[in-house]
Amino acid sequence: MDPKPTTIAVEGIAKSFKGTPVLRDINLEIRAGELLALLGPSGSGKTTLLRIIAGLESPDSGRITFSGADTTRVPVQKREVGFVFQHYALFKHMTVADNIAYGLNARRRADRPARNEIAKRARDLLDLIKLEKFADHYPAQLSGGQRQRVALARALAVEPRVLLLDEPFGALDAQVRKDLRRWLRDIHQRTGQTTIFVTHDQEEALELSDRVAVLHAGRLEQVGTPIEVQDDPASVAVLRFLGDALDVAAEVRQHRLLVNDRFVLVDVATRGDGPTRLHVRPWQFDLTSLEDAHVHGTVTSVYRAQGRAHVTIERPGGAVFTIDTAQAAMPRIDERVGLRIVGGHLFD
Repeated sequence: MDPKPTTIAVEGIAKSFKGTPVLRDINLEIRAGELLALLGPSGSGKTTLLRIIAGLESPDSGRITFSGADTTRVPVQKREVGFVFQHYALFKHMTVADNIAYGLNARRRADRPARNEIAKRARDLLDLIKLEKFADHYPAQLSGGQRQRVALARALAVEPRVLLLDEPFGALDAQVRKDLRRWLRDIHQRTGQTTIFVTHDQEEALELSDRVAVLHAGRLEQVGTPIEVQDDPASVAVLRFLGDALDVAAEVRQHRLLVNDRFVLVDVATRGDGPTRLHVRPWQFDLTSLEDAHVHGTVTSVYRAQGRAHVTIERPGGAVFTIDTAQAAMPRIDERVGLRIVGGHLFD
């Protein structure tokens, strides 16, 4: 494997299909050896961007560089990238070991390692993915999670400069996905491979990645660590995609933020006076008396999960939202409750 992991630069990439823009002036740097998630809803352009980096699609404008070298017009076969897709695409008639070794065996004779070297590489990768005992099994004899591990080993076998994963766990059930996330993070730490993976699963992206690039409607909305994009979202699109938020009418007045004439502790030092909208996360509410509340509503459901209470509330006018609280005293169904806002985000 290349001892110096590859950096990738995406510079001014734009792409349209049948006149409809899919990517709009994307600029992004993927650092050497990092695991970066391309996160966004369906239609945001994340898979198209991955395919352009891979060489499976050509951009309308802009360029892609690998460690400073322009690869925009380099064919996919020469980019030295490894792929893992949602559907494993393993060869059913080949054993697990033969599937892993396929890319090496398929090389032209002059570039093909010796047979014993290929066998050793396959054994080493079987050990890495913890499937040493399954070398002679066929894909149909494996679980979905095991097949996806074999797909990753096959991608790593050819020693790619860059590893690209497109919704790699999308076809698996929830518990298997969680197990494979931890496993993939461990593999990445052990190999140091520059890795980009596409997902629409916020939890997956935030748990796995070193940094997250959030796309929306073909635009790159924000790039940052999982903590940065959660705690300081750059736009309403990022905030809403990363979780629920209640949109509340507010007002800036003499460098103070007010909701229903009650002070909210949110920094507005650089904002002029006037109306605004405050976007409040489920955990940025406390239950309180109606007299001390910023907003109020009627409880429609209450349940506990992992030591916290989730209270669903319907506001006057029909808006329904759920708060997340550690408070011990829980309201009753159909009870009218007050909510104190203890944080939030402003964008306009």
